[in-house]
Amino acid sequence: MSMQTAGMDKTTRLTTLPVRKLILSMAAPNITIMLIATLYNMTDTYFVGQLGTSATAGVGVAFSLMMLLQALGFLFGQGSGNYISRRLGARDIEAVSRMAATGFVTAFLVGLLITIVGLLRLESLALMLGSTETILPYAMDYLRFVLLGAPWMTSSLALNNILRFQGSPGYGMVGMVTGTVLGIGFTPLFIFVFGMGISGAGLSTAIGKMVSCVILFIGCRRGENIPIRIKNFSPSFFFYKEIIRGGLPSLFRQGLASVSIAVFNHTAATYGDAAIAAMTIANQVALLASSVVIGFGQAFQPVAGFNYGAKRYDRVISAFWFCVKLSTVFLVVVSIICMLFAPQIIHFFRDDMRVVEIGAPALRILSLALPLVGFFTTAGMMLQTIGKAAHASTLAASRHGIFILGYLLILPRFFGLLGIQLSQPMADMSSFLLSIPLTIGVLREMKKAWEERETQPEKPAQS
Repeated sequence: MSMQTAGMDKTTRLTTLPVRKLILSMAAPNITIMLIATLYNMTDTYFVGQLGTSATAGVGVAFSLMMLLQALGFLFGQGSGNYISRRLGARDIEAVSRMAATGFVTAFLVGLLITIVGLLRLESLALMLGSTETILPYAMDYLRFVLLGAPWMTSSLALNNILRFQGSPGYGMVGMVTGTVLGIGFTPLFIFVFGMGISGAGLSTAIGKMVSCVILFIGCRRGENIPIRIKNFSPSFFFYKEIIRGGLPSLFRQGLASVSIAVFNHTAATYGDAAIAAMTIANQVALLASSVVIGFGQAFQPVAGFNYGAKRYDRVISAFWFCVKLSTVFLVVVSIICMLFAPQIIHFFRDDMRVVEIGAPALRILSLALPLVGFFTTAGMMLQTIGKAAHASTLAASRHGIFILGYLLILPRFFGLLGIQLSQPMADMSSFLLSIPLTIGVLREMKKAWEERETQPEKPAQS
């Protein structure tokens, strides 16, 4: 089967099959990827927690760097992927091949640069991310191996997004899940059996990312996917402009999250290592719930991109509201569970009464705003996918930059530790309010454009 035929077949499916069926069929692998990745971070936290509270906090410090690496992987993956889905909708296969290679190669090179700089300035990096004197040795041991895995992490995330935006999340699931499961299996082996301590958790992370990257690269050459060929690497101004245009919201979203976590750690450090450990656990539990919503959103993105490129705006709108309703119902259920069992959840990860004392109310407070995450997360993904970069970037930068950092600077001064605990849910509530006018206006524009298209008999809509 030729590349063009493969693209046309996939385009036909994504622009004609019922949107609910499409999203549900693609959601399972995307949700699996997000859940496994989040569970991996939580597994690290659990096993490292057996080494002590300061070691748990060390993982929390390193998590900020991992968020930055995710931000760069998403920048090049979603930036190229958004362009790819629209070009496939318009049946432009040559441009897709060149963009896929450019996104992948650039992601790897940027990750490699971070490895070199990070290893040269390891202690300074750990301190910048929020380490205290007692946390520093653990953070450095963990960060060293995370940095060695940086190129594989950024490029694997880029490949996963490139596959996903082609409507092939199954191949991405195989690659991401295989590497992550291996990492989970290696973690207790390296920590306890080989006696590597927290370094073992970092090494298992690096190995898992490398395995994922290799499998994903092979997956791009299977089925109807556009193969990654290094010779198609085209570092042109046009392609990087499109990558930035489509990926900037992801960079803002994940990159500013990295900054906010570092600020979070510095602020919580005032209350000791237990506060950093407690907030790390509470945030990771909330992130586990959000990962399911992101999985739904990632299934929605190729549907939105293909149909927007094919001018099927009615299907974009229908898919958006379906994802919002589904994710909101799920988050309400999770929120209730977290409210009821917060102490038990925190205690599972760290048997330290001070950690539970801080973490349980933090998790309950986080749960109050959790149901709002479904709307603004899906809204941000839609705006990003259809090329509304300014809207999507504004939303992403506001939540993870202006709102969370602002609340972290203000609330702890008046409410102390409670102010730190309130910062994230307050940022979520503010993001929800901001997303309403940004999203509703775009939905109305698409509805109007579709109605006008339907009234033109010379340009009937594709069935």
